[in-house]
Amino acid sequence: MTEPTHDEAHQGALGSRLNWLRAAVLGANDGIVSTAGIVVGVAGATGDRATLLTAGLAGLLAGSMSMAAGEYVSVSTQRDSELAALAMEKRELTEQPEAELVELTELLEARGLTREVALEAAEQLTARDALRAHARVELGIDPDELTNPWHAAWASFLAFTVGALLPLLAIVLPPAGWRLPVTVVSVLAALVLTGWCSARLGAADAKRAVLRNVVGGALAMGVTYAAGSLLGAVGV
Repeated sequence: MTEPTHDEAHQGALGSRLNWLRAAVLGANDGIVSTAGIVVGVAGATGDRATLLTAGLAGLLAGSMSMAAGEYVSVSTQRDSELAALAMEKRELTEQPEAELVELTELLEARGLTREVALEAAEQLTARDALRAHARVELGIDPDELTNPWHAAWASFLAFTVGALLPLLAIVLPPAGWRLPVTVVSVLAALVLTGWCSARLGAADAKRAVLRNVVGGALAMGVTYAAGSLLGAVGV
C-alpha cells in the first residue's frame, strides 16, 4: 500500500496562494485592456510612433501606480481591522477568560463536535495558545499570515505592468500598416489566456470566462478607436 505523503500544501496556504495568483492574473488583465484601449484610441487619431509610445507609457505608469496605491490602501485597511480584532480578543481573554472558554467551546460545538469533545478541545487549545485559537476559530484570522500591504502593492504593480507591456510593444514595434492588426490580435490572444487562467484558478467555466474577456477587450478597443478616429477626423 502506498503511504500517504504530506508534502502537499495545506488548504489554507493553497487558498492564499490561489488568491495571489488570481489577483496577479486579473491585474495583468487590467493592464492589457486599459493600455490597449489607450494606444488603440490614440492610433485612431494618429500613426505617429512617438505619440503612441508616450500615450502607452503614460497609461502604463498611471495604471500601475494607481493599482499599487489602491491595493496598498485596501490591504492596509484590512490589516488594521485584523490587528484591531486581535487586540480586542487579547483584551477579552485577559479580562474574562472563563467566558471566552465557553465561547470557544460553543464555536467548536457549532462545527459538529459533541459538547464534551468541544470542551476538551477548547481547553487544550486555550492551554496551548488561547489567542491563536480564538483568532482562527472565532475570527477566521491566522496571526502568522496577516495580509501585507506592501506585498499586495508590488504584486499589483508588477502584474499590471507586465500586462500593459503587451499592447504597448505591439503598437510601437511593427511597421505603421501592421500596428493596429498586430495589437488587436495580440491583445485578444492575451485575453483568451488570462480568461482561461482566471477560470481555472477559480474552478469556473473557462469558455464563459474567455468569452467575457474577449468581448470586453474587443469592445473597449472598438470604442476607443472610434473615439480616436472621430477626434482625429475633426482635427482635435
